[in-house]
Amino acid sequence: MSRPLARLTGANNYFEDFPAGRKMRHARGATIDEVENNYLSKAVDNTAQGHWNEHAVRGGPLGSGRIVFGLITGSMVIGLASQDTAENALAEVGLDKLRFVSPVHHGDTIYAYSEVLEATDAPGRDDAGLVTFKHWGVTHDGRLVFEGERTVLLKKRSHWAER
Repeated sequence: MSRPLARLTGANNYFEDFPAGRKMRHARGATIDEVENNYLSKAVDNTAQGHWNEHAVRGGPLGSGRIVFGLITGSMVIGLASQDTAENALAEVGLDKLRFVSPVHHGDTIYAYSEVLEATDAPGRDDAGLVTFKHWGVTHDGRLVFEGERTVLLKKRSHWAER
């Protein structure tokens, strides 16, 4: 049977490739600029002055400049991890235990890391399994800024990979 979509994804990121304990440093980093923070903070009506008001935060206890909205930081970390952890995903199943450990400011570059916490068969599915990852993000200077757990329904190679 031909599986043309299998040619579009990596060969080493099916369910079987994620045993518990596997750790990954994801290749890309991303610098968070004012555009992401300003647009998304205002789009979701997050009115915390630390995100919008430069004058209010100048010289404050959280460092210099406006603080990046935490869900932007978390989304950036999940996004940076996705090529390696969810390229063969059928569904995002859960996101849990989110912790925003220290502030992120405009101009900070974020790098992502992941560890497989658990990999189990998906109930009622022969073609996919559930993988729970712990993701964390650090800044360019090594500060831990985000931690969270994410569960993904991933294709099994035995059913989806091209033979």
